[in-house]
Amino acid sequence: MKKMAFHLKSKCNLLFIMLICTLLMIPVCATAKTPKNIFLFIGDGMGFPQKTAAEQYSKSPLMIDTLPYQGVTTTPASNRFITGSAAAATAMACGKKTSIGRIAMDADMTPLVTIAEMAKERGMKVGIVSSVSIDHATPAAFYAHVPSRSQYYDIDIALAKSGFDYFAGGGLKDPANKKGNATNFEGDAMELILKNGYKVVRTRDEFNALSPEAGKVLAINGWLQDSGALPYDMDRTESDISLAEFTDKGIELLENDNGFFMMVEGGKIDWACHANDAAAAIKDTLAFDKAVEKAYAFYKKHPEDTLIIVTGDHECGGMSIGFAGTQYETYFDVLKHQKISFTQFDQTIIKSLKEKTETPAFDSLKSVITENFGLAFTGDEKNTLLLKPHEVAQLEAAFVKTMKGDTEGSNDPETYLLYGGYEPLTVSITHILNQKAGIAWTSYNHTGVPIATSAVGIGAESYQGAYDNTDIALKLMDIMGIKAAPVYAVN
Repeated sequence: MKKMAFHLKSKCNLLFIMLICTLLMIPVCATAKTPKNIFLFIGDGMGFPQKTAAEQYSKSPLMIDTLPYQGVTTTPASNRFITGSAAAATAMACGKKTSIGRIAMDADMTPLVTIAEMAKERGMKVGIVSSVSIDHATPAAFYAHVPSRSQYYDIDIALAKSGFDYFAGGGLKDPANKKGNATNFEGDAMELILKNGYKVVRTRDEFNALSPEAGKVLAINGWLQDSGALPYDMDRTESDISLAEFTDKGIELLENDNGFFMMVEGGKIDWACHANDAAAAIKDTLAFDKAVEKAYAFYKKHPEDTLIIVTGDHECGGMSIGFAGTQYETYFDVLKHQKISFTQFDQTIIKSLKEKTETPAFDSLKSVITENFGLAFTGDEKNTLLLKPHEVAQLEAAFVKTMKGDTEGSNDPETYLLYGGYEPLTVSITHILNQKAGIAWTSYNHTGVPIATSAVGIGAESYQGAYDNTDIALKLMDIMGIKAAPVYAVN
């Protein structure tokens, strides 16, 4: 009897151990509760160096980096290691790798359902916000399905038909199909947007007056500085609406009993880095972080119902915090001498120079360069950003190139390495200023380094650790109670 009792006890213990092991092997759902309100912030071109530079410049941590869950995300496209914004946004919106240029389609051009469309299908309100044109690659990947990101008319038509509740930030690049590349011309996209019930506002007063009773909204900033985008934050005037304000208004308009999904893109971080303008990139990174602060303020009021995810699509420019000329030293305060972005300098100073009937002398520009960038041609090296003889020579050579109209149109590899297709004088000025700050660049394009992802709220713990950019969407599907797998659209 004792022997039988021993065997029974042993079997019971074994069964108990097996049960515990089985339970331990069962995948635990990321969250026992589905968040009602979801924010996905994407800093276009925002890698670790961009965030570090912004923190050092502002002398305080970014809100992004104080969120409790931090991860590292890889970014390759399906056909290239260094990704582009369309492929990266599609990965984050749909959970599927795709080729460069595809918008919410896989590499074989089969449409994919986006996480925003899934949210809308579940009865949530949906908002799409960007500091660049609202039909640019990143925002488009959440509501359009086209083989090429350059199909702006088709993207604009998709916006009109999306039924999403709030579009805000930049404008539309080709609503009338002036490029003539429409898959199927359906009339002016802006007219269709209005016909489909969207209230379109273009001034601060109209924007401020918006309330939830307005219904579906397309809010466009009054001044679109370049390519349908908001001005760089350092160029913004009082009449311009900031990314943070667009985000805050989105919260006001989208909040409802069924919850909402809002994607917010800081798109001009990328553009500034393409041009190697550190000051403009830093200011737009800080503006992006202020938009995150608006979401975090909402989260603090609704911690049991909200999820915030902040990521980037790729690094841009190969920004280096460290320059050979300053060795181990950095001088971020040097960048505070820059008053306007490279674009604003091009559109005002360079444009006026080129419109003159006679080519001006370089000497006539010296005071303008000093005024806008702090670079001094004379003075005390201890008290000014005194240019060295080789730097002055560099600027003079670039000035000659600019006045000849030399940009990327030249196939000369040396010219491209020096100026990257931007105005030679402008990019030479920012290069010299950045180097004096201890910042250097390796590229005028994207790089393949991993980027940071951070999160707070319901299900946020899923975003710690290391994972691919497709997991941004797949993890979110799981948190929302949706099968975590790419979904192909049904025609």
